[in-house]
Amino acid sequence: MLNGRELDPRTLTGGRLPLPGLRDANQLRVEADMAYSRDGAGLHRFTDAADGETYLALHAGLDNAQRVFAAFDQPDLKAAITATAVAPDSWTVLGNGVARRAGPAGSPGCLRWELAATPPISSYLFTLVAGPYHSVRTEHRGIPFGLHSRRSMAGALDRDAAEILAVTRACFDRYLEIFAEPYPFDSYDQAFVPELEAGAVENPGCITFRDEFLFPSAVTQAERQTRGMVIAHEMAHMWFGDLVTMAWWDHVWLSESFATYMGFQVLSEATAFTGAWTDFALSRKPRGYDADQRASTHPVAPGPREVPDTDAARSAYDDISYAKGASVLRQLVAWTGWPAFITGINDYLARYRFASATLDDLLDCLARSSGADLREWAGRWLRTPGVDTLAIPSSGAGILTHSGSRPHQVWVGVYDQVPGDAGGLVLRTMVPVSVEAGAAQVTLPSAAADPPPALLLPNDGDFGYAKVRLDPRSQAALTSGLGRLPDPLSRAVAWNTARDLVRDAELPAPEYLELAARHLPAETETAIAGPVLDFARWTIADRYLPRLRREAALGDLAGLCRVLLRGAAGADPGGMRLVAARGLIDSASRPDEVAELRSWLEAG
Repeated sequence: MLNGRELDPRTLTGGRLPLPGLRDANQLRVEADMAYSRDGAGLHRFTDAADGETYLALHAGLDNAQRVFAAFDQPDLKAAITATAVAPDSWTVLGNGVARRAGPAGSPGCLRWELAATPPISSYLFTLVAGPYHSVRTEHRGIPFGLHSRRSMAGALDRDAAEILAVTRACFDRYLEIFAEPYPFDSYDQAFVPELEAGAVENPGCITFRDEFLFPSAVTQAERQTRGMVIAHEMAHMWFGDLVTMAWWDHVWLSESFATYMGFQVLSEATAFTGAWTDFALSRKPRGYDADQRASTHPVAPGPREVPDTDAARSAYDDISYAKGASVLRQLVAWTGWPAFITGINDYLARYRFASATLDDLLDCLARSSGADLREWAGRWLRTPGVDTLAIPSSGAGILTHSGSRPHQVWVGVYDQVPGDAGGLVLRTMVPVSVEAGAAQVTLPSAAADPPPALLLPNDGDFGYAKVRLDPRSQAALTSGLGRLPDPLSRAVAWNTARDLVRDAELPAPEYLELAARHLPAETETAIAGPVLDFARWTIADRYLPRLRREAALGDLAGLCRVLLRGAAGADPGGMRLVAARGLIDSASRPDEVAELRSWLEAG
C-alpha cells in the first residue's frame, strides 16, 4: 500500500515493484510471504543432519535483501532498520542491534523478539540469525560480545572460544586506538553459521562466518592465523564499509582492500600472530599477481560504467579487489607514512559517518593529511591493470631497473655472505628506494654497492607490488642460502620470486623442486612451508612437468615430506608435522606409499 492506495501485486517483476504517483513524502507498506533460500543468500534455512535442528542466517548482500523484505536495495541509500521476530522459545535470535525477548507470541511455544533499531545502514548489511544456537557470551569495554554456533559444533566453539575472544578483544582495542570514531554499534556478535555463501560477512554488530572456521580437527598455526585475520578483517568493516559505505558497487575494492590490509596489519600488531604479513605474502598476494596477468584482469578501481549492476559487481569480489588492492594500500602507506595515512582515514570517517563516499572523497582526505596530490598516483595504481618489474641488472649492483608505469617506494635488502658459511646470509642494511613512474632505472645508495654484497633483494619486507628479478650473483646466493635468510618475510619474498620465475619460464620447474628439497627442511614457518609445497605439488608436478616426469617429482615431494616429518618429531607448536603429513598424502602415488598411508589409518 502506497500512501493509503493499494498497489497491484501483478506489477511485481524480477523482484522489483513500481511505485507510481510518488509525492515529496511517502509511506509504503508491504506485506509479503517470502521463501527461505537454500543457496547461502537471502534467509538461508539449514537442517543439521547431526541432530535434526533447524538454523536460519540472513545474508543480504549484494542485492539479496529484497529476497527477504521490501527495500530500496542499493548501497548509497541508508536508513535505520527495526525488526521483530517470532521464534520457538528454545531458539536464540541475533541481529544488527541487541535482541531481547519481548514476551510470548501468538503461536504456542514461541516468543516474540525485538531487535534494537540500527543506526543508518545499507540494506545489504542487514542480518538476522536464528536457531537453537550454542552461545558463549561476555562483555568488553561495555559492549556485549557473543560467539555462536549450532549445537552440534558446541564442543569446537567451547574449545576455541578463548582464542577467538582473545583475538577479538585485542583487535577491537587496537581499532579503538587507530580510529577516532568510537565503535558505531551496540553489540558485537560473531556467529558461525552453516552454508554461508561468503567466507564471512561484515553485518554491523553481527558478523557471520562460515562454520568451517570452527575447525573439526587439527590445524596449523597458519590456519589459525588465517581465522584471526578474517576476524580482524570483518571488524575493520565496522568502520570502513559499515559506518562509511561505498556509494556504488564499482567501489567494492575500497571496502574490501582496506579491510584486507587492516586485517593483516592489526592482527600482526595486536595479537600473537605477528607473522601475518608472511602469510599474506605467500598465500594471498600470489593470487593477486596471477589474476593481474590473466586476460580477465581489470583495474583495482573500475569506473562506474564497468560495473553497471550487481551481476557485474559480483565479479569484482576477486583477487584484484582483495589481494592486489591490499597490496596497493600497503604501498600507499609506504609513500605517505602511517601517521598521514591514518589521519586521512579518520578525516574520511568523520566527514562521511553513516553516509556514503567515493574514491575521490578518500583521496581528498588523504591529500589533506599528507600534503600530496594523490590523484596521479591513484590513476596509475588504481585505474590501470598489470604488474611492473623491479630488477637488479647483470651489469652491476649499483642499479635498480624499472619496467612499467607506476611509482614505487620499496626497500632493497643488502646481504653479505657469512664468513666460513657457504649458505649463510646476514643482513647488512635495508636501503629505501624511490622509483618515479617514468624512471627506467635508479641508482642505489652506496651502502648497497660498496663492498659488493652477496645478495640484493628488491622489495625486501614486501611493501611493494611488483615482480622481482635478480642479478646472477644474487640468484646464486639465494639458491644456496634462501632458507638461511633471517626474516620469514624476506624468505617469503624470495620464494615468490622463484615462483614467478617458474611461471614466466625463466627458471626450469625442476629447479624449484630442488630449492624446496634444499631449504624446506630447515623452515620453521608453516605459512611458508605450506604454500611452497602446494605450488610444488599442484602447479609444478601437475602442470609444468612433462607427464613422464610427474611420478618422479611426486616421489621426490613425498621424500621431502618424510624429511619434514622427521624434523618435526619434537615439539611442534606451528603444525609443521601436519603440513608434512598433508603433503605426503597429496603426493603419494606409488603402491608402497599408499600402503604406508593405509597403515597409518588402520593404526589410528
